[in-house]
Amino acid sequence: MEHKKEYHSQEIESPEGTLVIEGPVSSETLSRLTFHEGLSAFRIPDQQHKALIEIAGLPEGRIIIARNGEEIIGYVTFLYPDPLERWSEANLEELLELGAVEVAPAYRGMRVGKNMLQLSMRDEFMENYIIITTEYYWHWDLKGTGLNVWEYRKMMERMMNAGGLTWFATDDPEISSHPANCLMVRIGKNIDEETIQKFDQIRFVHRFMY
Repeated sequence: MEHKKEYHSQEIESPEGTLVIEGPVSSETLSRLTFHEGLSAFRIPDQQHKALIEIAGLPEGRIIIARNGEEIIGYVTFLYPDPLERWSEANLEELLELGAVEVAPAYRGMRVGKNMLQLSMRDEFMENYIIITTEYYWHWDLKGTGLNVWEYRKMMERMMNAGGLTWFATDDPEISSHPANCLMVRIGKNIDEETIQKFDQIRFVHRFMY
């Protein structure tokens, strides 16, 4: 499968100045930009910056960023699911995982996340993918936002809805381990019924077990 990537960009006004939302961006672009020190939810900032550069170099990898001048202040990643996760078991070339959305604390509440997700779906080639994201409450910044689990879950759902992702049921053990965890999915317009059925088979591995 050829992974075409159509670049888009837009500007949004914020209390911190004019922000640029753009992508998918290349490894070269990411390398020359600096990385906000507040982007530390998944790894220390330097390591996460390097991880984004690597993802952007993958054939299927897509990185959407928000930047203030030459500093990255937010990002969204798309890539194939981790080989250790059940979502890779179907070997679907059409299945991409929205792996991370992060916005530096100083820029939260400015619709940066929603704008990055909306821009990512402006690429017509995204209609050739099933996009999934797995939301686990232990990854959420409850302390930094002051939200409880259910308030944060609602906030995440609203943001994912902006990118066209909606809640889907699954029997995945990690997702089922807490009621706030969830699977959200966007099925592209060009996905055929056979591919959807294969996806459903990994959503419900134990459907026919008694």
